Amino acid sequence: MILYLDTSALVKRYFLEPYTDDIISKWKSAHQIVTSFVTYAETMASIYRKKREARLQKSVIRSIEESFYQDWLSFVRVEVNDDLNEYISHLVQAYPLRGFDAVHLASAMVVRERIPHGFVFACFDSSLVRAARSEGMETFPPSDEMD
Repeated sequence: MILYLDTSALVKRYFLEPYTDDIISKWKSAHQIVTSFVTYAETMASIYRKKREARLQKSVIRSIEESFYQDWLSFVRVEVNDDLNEYISHLVQAYPLRGFDAVHLASAMVVRERIPHGFVFACFDSSLVRAARSEGMETFPPSDEMD
């Protein structure tokens, strides 16, 4: 399986949240983890937002940041470039997506076109999940859990 993680799915690897165990299980069974280059900025912002909100110690954050950076080096990262623009134009016209959500879905579509079988889009944003399903993607969590 090729597992695409948007930021809402990826942060569950570093913070105990609902579906954390499921994401880790999917991660372990995946042949490859794929994400967009925008995920780095989004994840770092999430880590430091959680630090502020939960008043986490610097040592905890440093450990999470190091773990994320090591994982980041192993990901297939889809570049944000003009090749995505056609997909993005279609997606924002068809669905009520925010900018980076459109980038994530466009990135996933590019990869899925090349690897159509065994591709799973993991995301915990209901609008983005609906759009991904409408584009024919298998999503995690399954549709009955997000609707």
